[in-house]
Amino acid sequence: MKNIAFYIASRYLLAKKGSTAVTFITWLAVGAMTVAVAAMFVIISVFSGLEDLNKDLISNLHADLTLKSTSGKTIKNLDAVNKVLGNNKDIRSYSRVIEEKVYISFNGKGDIAYLRGVDSAYIKVNPINKDVFYGTYPSFRYSNEVLMENSLDNRLSIPVDSSNHYATVFMPKPGTGIINKEEDIYNKKDILVAGVFPGKDQLDNYIISPIELTEELLGLPKKSAYQIVIKLKNPENADSVKQSLLSSLGKNIEIKTKEEENAAFWKMINTEKLFIYLIFALVIFITTFNLAGAIIILQLDKKEQAKSLISLGFPLSHLRMTYFYTGLLIVISGIITGLLFGTALCYFQLYTEFFRANEVLPFPVKIVGKNYFIVALTAALFGITISWFFSKISKEYITKN
Repeated sequence: MKNIAFYIASRYLLAKKGSTAVTFITWLAVGAMTVAVAAMFVIISVFSGLEDLNKDLISNLHADLTLKSTSGKTIKNLDAVNKVLGNNKDIRSYSRVIEEKVYISFNGKGDIAYLRGVDSAYIKVNPINKDVFYGTYPSFRYSNEVLMENSLDNRLSIPVDSSNHYATVFMPKPGTGIINKEEDIYNKKDILVAGVFPGKDQLDNYIISPIELTEELLGLPKKSAYQIVIKLKNPENADSVKQSLLSSLGKNIEIKTKEEENAAFWKMINTEKLFIYLIFALVIFITTFNLAGAIIILQLDKKEQAKSLISLGFPLSHLRMTYFYTGLLIVISGIITGLLFGTALCYFQLYTEFFRANEVLPFPVKIVGKNYFIVALTAALFGITISWFFSKISKEYITKN
């Protein structure tokens, strides 16, 4: 008796119905569920791809860990800090960084830029040298050889790797008092652009230079640092390594992970993803009312058969389970076909890059196992609830004339 309800439900779904309207509405419910599930899976997969794209975009902006001083810009007791970092087995490499705003001028044109001074180990932490598409990464033999972001270089029209063309960077001098001459306002230095890299919207207006240049412009002693960027052997251990370093370095040091350095950005991405999920969850919820209509019309169409089954001693609870199983089969069919169709669309985009955000950037897609679970669980939750609610048919409805 336990399997009779499911057997009848499968016959209601697969066998030819008593009327064309019932057949149409039943498969319409399956089709609507398929489209809604496929759309939700594709959109969530696109957001998963966007997460990876955004990680790539900020990979050269933030390291696995960033160490700063809580008392002033310059890190104090740098030798002690270097010793702790050098003895930590979880750290692959680290680099000193000094970053300040500067004014850059060339051939009558000027702009505000960010000057990031780094040491020779910087590319072991952030391999920005791999992004250089014109010229070369600075050799660090000379302190005035720099790497410049592409849009900044284009605006100023600075020739690349030309020993006859130098730009000038100006750094305001700190302090108070009367200004008697130009040298009291700022320090300046001529620079040679050795190479150009794309900013990718995250490093716009950036100039990467040897750290000696920033030390000279700011009047800092050698071996100074505003921050130390750290590359870990296993980035997933960032939180545990952070706590270990904080316990060793004391209270005057602040350490942030990559996510903490860009917390506002990731909060925005996660908020957008949540709202997109809620919108498509609402779409699936509305779609399940096609399922409710299919169950109700099936009850009307099969009323005489239900009356016969009740007369033969078929329990009312089993009759209710028959309608519930019918709705469940519609939901499962829609989920499976929707996920298959959504997966096919994702692979189509991965291999053809047909859909594009602009002329050069295709919509990124990443197929993740948890997305299957999220979409299937959402659709199943709404579908099972609607099937259970509308399968609660009363005996009086069946037996009355």
